[in-house]
Amino acid sequence: MSGTALHKSGGADRFRRLVLPGFAFKAVVIGGGYATGREIAEFFLGSGPLGGFLGLLLAMCIWSVVCALTFVFARQVGAGDYRAFFQQLLGPGWVLFEIAYVLFMVLVIAVMAAAAGEIGAALFAWPTWAGTALLLALTIVVASLGTEAAERMFRFSSLAIYAVYALFLVLALIAFGGAIGGNWGAAPMGSSWPLDWISGGVTYASYNVIGAVLILPFLRHQTSRRDAVVSGLLAGPLAMLPALVMFLSMTAFYPAIGDVALPSDFLLDRMGAAWFAFVFQGMIFIALLETGVGMVNALEERAAAAARKRGRELPPLARLGLGAMVVIGSGTLAARLGLVDLIAQGYGLFGYVMLFLFVLPLLLIGSYRILTRAPEALPS
Repeated sequence: MSGTALHKSGGADRFRRLVLPGFAFKAVVIGGGYATGREIAEFFLGSGPLGGFLGLLLAMCIWSVVCALTFVFARQVGAGDYRAFFQQLLGPGWVLFEIAYVLFMVLVIAVMAAAAGEIGAALFAWPTWAGTALLLALTIVVASLGTEAAERMFRFSSLAIYAVYALFLVLALIAFGGAIGGNWGAAPMGSSWPLDWISGGVTYASYNVIGAVLILPFLRHQTSRRDAVVSGLLAGPLAMLPALVMFLSMTAFYPAIGDVALPSDFLLDRMGAAWFAFVFQGMIFIALLETGVGMVNALEERAAAAARKRGRELPPLARLGLGAMVVIGSGTLAARLGLVDLIAQGYGLFGYVMLFLFVLPLLLIGSYRILTRAPEALPS
């Protein structure tokens, strides 16, 4: 049974067919997307509590639609990795996506490495390199074990992440819940409303929607087009739920919190529960690990599929070496060449790149092929 092919698996349970893809999508999005609350402030808080909430809902709906179309199209053409997917969607233009993805991966891994270093220093007074080294090592090891190992990790790590965010919301409501309601009623909408929250929602969704195609290896348990549609529609809410919790809590301190570098730390300080700050920082580390594993696994599965086309299997040691080269090399190059600052300034631009390389071709070409062509035979 192929590790990356989308194939029929009669014994697959409902969780693996319908919920696991959403967990995997959340995993790819959360670490580089909203775990600290900084990007929520950048894209949504400026629109006010109501506008920001609507922007998040818009981004969630975009994620659901794009995930559903991506999963159906992948099943239609028998694509189990992003290279096969874009070869069918863009033809020779698939290489443009891979270039954009490599740049994006360099940025995300570098930023995650820096964040892990800070978490290690905050929790255990480690030197910053220790937390960074631990995250990079775990990412390399877990990704090298293949998609099945990543599935097991996502299953349990996702439950832990949702539980921590639920507790975060409870503590926020206890500590400053009254301020949340007051700000929702008093905040002005602004002269550019609703264009600001629509723009924020579309840009943020486009920037993060890359996760839909990176998680194709996790669709291997699905048995029908219905599975693809339902799991895609569920992926948006599953990925956005923690972000909605964070945004709701942040509105208690609107608009001042919009200028805070780490909104999550700002909120934790005001909850007055030092023990939970420790738990939350640990959860962020897990979220960073999820994202790293998801992104590196996508590249390794793409390499494994290419090897199978040549009649060979990618050896476990080769997976390990590829993951190590990508993870360590990305962090080193980004630090030495200043790629973090260079690409970070183009975050919004990357959203537009994904809009034109992925979302629009999927809506136009992908939808047309889904509606007019019979599904190709799926690999067994």
